[in-house]
Amino acid sequence: MILPVSDETPICSAKGCRTGAVWVLAWNNPKLHTPDRRKTWLACEEHREHLSQFLGVRGFLKDVVTLEEWQRGAGSGSAADG
Repeated sequence: MILPVSDETPICSAKGCRTGAVWVLAWNNPKLHTPDRRKTWLACEEHREHLSQFLGVRGFLKDVVTLEEWQRGAGSGSAADG
């Protein structure tokens, strides 16, 4: 499903992608961040797996939730914190 993008629509963090985000990938780099800190990348359906794998092989990925869940308070911070 491709979401229409407007000035208010969060977009996918994948390089060059302008598709509306559906997923929030919460991550942290333990060499740089405290254990409770969560940075975020946004992902469309097409790029969720690729971005998750990129963070996962580095041991950075902590959680993947829908943007809707994150906005309801599942995450601790802004979905644009990446």
